[in-house]
Amino acid sequence: MRALIVDKVSEKTINKLRDRAIDVDYRPGIDYKSLLEIVEQYDILVFRGRLEIDKEVIARGKRLKVLARYGIGLDNVDVDYAVSKGIAIVNAPQASCISVAELTIGLMITAARNLHLYIDGVKKGEWPKGRYGGLELYGKTIGVVGFGKIGSRVGMYAKAMGMKLLVHDVRNINLEMSVIGGKQVDLETLLKESHIISLHVPLTPQTYHMINDHALSLVRDGAIIVNTSRGEVIDSVALLKHIDRLGGVALDVLEEEPPRSPHLLELIKHPKVIVTPHIGAETIEALEKISDELIENIMEAIRWR
Repeated sequence: MRALIVDKVSEKTINKLRDRAIDVDYRPGIDYKSLLEIVEQYDILVFRGRLEIDKEVIARGKRLKVLARYGIGLDNVDVDYAVSKGIAIVNAPQASCISVAELTIGLMITAARNLHLYIDGVKKGEWPKGRYGGLELYGKTIGVVGFGKIGSRVGMYAKAMGMKLLVHDVRNINLEMSVIGGKQVDLETLLKESHIISLHVPLTPQTYHMINDHALSLVRDGAIIVNTSRGEVIDSVALLKHIDRLGGVALDVLEEEPPRSPHLLELIKHPKVIVTPHIGAETIEALEKISDELIENIMEAIRWR
C-alpha cells in the first residue's frame, strides 16, 4: 500500500506509516497540477489545508482508499464525492483542542492589553508606557460561538478567569451551561452583549460569512473579536469597515492564506488587528497528538475495508 503526503508533517508520522508496511512518498509543497499527475499511484493521501482535495483530485485517484487530514478541518475536501466513491475520510479532531484553546486565550489577552503595540514600541527603542491603555477581563462577558471541543475549553478557561459566559450553538446545550455556569443565547443577543466574541465553528454554507456587515453592526463599540476557527467565517471586507469602532481583532485565520487581496493587506496593517499565521495547532504537544491520532484512524479505516 502506498501513501502520498503533500504537506509538512512530523517525521514521526512518516516513520509510523513505514513501520506499518506502508510505502510513503513525502512531497511537501507539491502543487495542485503535480498532484493531479501522480495521485492515481496512491492508496492513501495525507494533506493539510493548503490544497483543494476536490472532485478532480478524487476522480483521478482511482486507487484511493483513505483521505487523511493532518489536523481537523475538512473544508478543502469534497467530502460527499469522496464518500460516494467509497473512500474513507479521517482526521485528528481531538489532538489540537488544548493548543487552539490556549492560543485563543493568549490572543484575547494580547488584544485586551494591546500587548502587540507595546512590544512593537519597545523593539523600536521606545518606552510607550500608558500609551495604549488596556482592558481588564475579569467580570467581562465572553461570547463563545460554537461550543464544541475547542469552544467549550475556551469557555472553561474564561470562567476560571472570572468572566461571564454566553454561548451560541446550534445544539441545545443548556445542561452543559448549568454545569459550567454559562447561558445559551441566540447569535444576535451574544453579539450585542459580549465584550469579547470568540469564534469556534466549522466552515459550512451556514457559517460562511456569519460575521457579516449586519452581524458586526450589532457588536458593541470597543468589543474584541477573536477567530481561531476558519477565516471565511468573517466577512473581512465588512470587518475592515467596522474596525475603527472595535476594541481589537485577533485572527489566527484569514479568508486568504497568505493574504494577497488589497483589503486583507489593509486590514492586517491596522493597529487594532493582530494576525498570526494559522498556528493554532503548532505546538510540540499538539503535533505529536495529531500524528498519533491520525495514524490510528488511518489504520482503522484500512482494517474496515
